Amino acid sequence: MGSDDDNLRLFHSTPHPCGYWPGREARDLVLDPRDERLPKLYPTALAWGFRRSGDIVYRPSCSGCRACVPVRVPVAAFVPDRSQRRCLARNADVDAHVVAPACTDEYLALYRRYLSARHPGGGMDDHGAHEFEQFLIGAWNDSRFLELRERASHRLLAVAVTDLAPEALSAVYTFYEPDEAARGLGTLGVLRQLEWARRDGRTHLYLGYWIASHPKMDYKRRFRPLEGFDGRGWRRLEA
Repeated sequence: MGSDDDNLRLFHSTPHPCGYWPGREARDLVLDPRDERLPKLYPTALAWGFRRSGDIVYRPSCSGCRACVPVRVPVAAFVPDRSQRRCLARNADVDAHVVAPACTDEYLALYRRYLSARHPGGGMDDHGAHEFEQFLIGAWNDSRFLELRERASHRLLAVAVTDLAPEALSAVYTFYEPDEAARGLGTLGVLRQLEWARRDGRTHLYLGYWIASHPKMDYKRRFRPLEGFDGRGWRRLEA
């Protein structure tokens, strides 16, 4: 990664069930979580296809499988398509606020409703305040919560957990009101993050990993142009 990264330690995780394909086994390449340089190394790690989950910075490294492709959107080149413009119009009554990360009763209640509706039996059903802080806030990263609130009622609809890097934003995780599916809150969260990145003059929004033909990942292809990391560099993914 550069001269600053002398003696950088990388580990392979033990095999674990793949979170995307049932019956498959996965492994990750992980930066040493005890390395005090992690806050400084993290922006470079993003550019090398890594991602953060809690205090862990990792990249899938599965034997015989390269399905997970790190993707990012070049902010200046992004133009919403027709469907995304409709999403913005449908949510014209929703305001976005960037706030400091915290574990409040309001956030935790929304998070638990989201997990119960969207990921039942996924191993996160019993998440409480400790797991929320460990997974979404972390100890060393520079993050913000992007709140989406209904203007009239001030009702919290969604929270997009976002990491800040000097030249980019990274979309870490978004949870939203499951009974407001018609709003397209997941898409709205990404659109508002792109607006935020553009407003701040940042070059890219990292969207984590995309898997071709996977129903839970396909939405990322709709944010165009989209760049994918092939292990050596970033290249434009064709539509």
